[in-house]
Amino acid sequence: MTVDAGENSGMQRSLPSGYYRSEEIFALEKEKIFFREWFCAAREEQIPAPGEVLVLNVLGESVIVVRTKEGEIKAHYNVCRHRGSRLLPEPGEVIPADITLNGGVLGANGIRCPYHMWTYGLDGKLLNAPYTKEADGFSKAEFSLYPVGVEVWGGFIFLNLTPEAAVREGRTLGGAFGEAIERVKRYPLGELRTAKRIEYEVHANWKIILENYNECYHCGAVHPELCNVVPAFRQQGGGALEWERGIPHKEGAVTFTWTGKTNRAAFPGLDEDEKVRHKGELIYPNQMLSLACEHVAAFTLWPKAAGRTTVVCDFLFHPDEMKKTDFAPGDAIEFWDLVNRQDWEICKRVQQGVQSRVHESGFYAPMEDMSLDIRRYVLERLK
Repeated sequence: MTVDAGENSGMQRSLPSGYYRSEEIFALEKEKIFFREWFCAAREEQIPAPGEVLVLNVLGESVIVVRTKEGEIKAHYNVCRHRGSRLLPEPGEVIPADITLNGGVLGANGIRCPYHMWTYGLDGKLLNAPYTKEADGFSKAEFSLYPVGVEVWGGFIFLNLTPEAAVREGRTLGGAFGEAIERVKRYPLGELRTAKRIEYEVHANWKIILENYNECYHCGAVHPELCNVVPAFRQQGGGALEWERGIPHKEGAVTFTWTGKTNRAAFPGLDEDEKVRHKGELIYPNQMLSLACEHVAAFTLWPKAAGRTTVVCDFLFHPDEMKKTDFAPGDAIEFWDLVNRQDWEICKRVQQGVQSRVHESGFYAPMEDMSLDIRRYVLERLK
């Protein structure tokens, strides 16, 4: 019998390979993680005015996110309480020209179903159901839209698809963040605005992407340009990095650009370390934040299948800088785009490798201990 090298190496095993390639495991993750936990969904700035709406596809569930007349953000399942019709079309959904849907609109008076014209307020309450009468025992109060939990932090909208269970079981957004809130408290995330958004289709399991983000053992081989700006990433396999304090740049560099320099002012309120170091935070299950002194790259992961993930990257800057006539964010965006594509390519290689019949599990080297968090997070929820 061949002895597995990992048994005597002192290294911890990763999740079994099936967790990265099995559609059955992916279906469990949808139910046990993405349909139960708080997850990042959008930026608040995407619906700045009352009446504005986002329709999101969350792993097959359609969700309406809207700003009410009072300025609150609410979210509901995109499902009419009457007969289950979808209320609003999702972005990119095409209705054939020879089919007329009478309604299905969002207006000043609320959301109107295209099937039988039931109308709901932006807060989800049923306003009108034609030809029904309260006197007949019909109560509009019992037919509000199915609610989705909403919280806003740092300008990001977080959703929970089982809000009643979350309240009952004490699963709060603050609990999901843990100590990360304290570590990034001086960054004015809520004030920042998106200068550019790039969507990437990554041929890899969502957990492979998170594991890759959570270590820098790979940086020396995969990111030569990044390591030129941040030499610490390739020292000792990234094993001596001070993640909580932040990662130092090379002499004279302060940010993630081609040169490590910028003409943009540092965010107000940062401490002395944060003005010259870079911080990274992984917020389970689907947000990655990379914070420089004058910009933030915010990644939102949308798993599509066991081996495919859409990654949305928002490049955030301070509005005071964006107003300046010489504002040119390309130095950061183009640099990040290169680093991102390097990551997505190596993640694709990992996904290809774990498909092999001989690959039962991977191993975490000592400097990859942070990656163990993904394993614990998933196993605790999938039982």
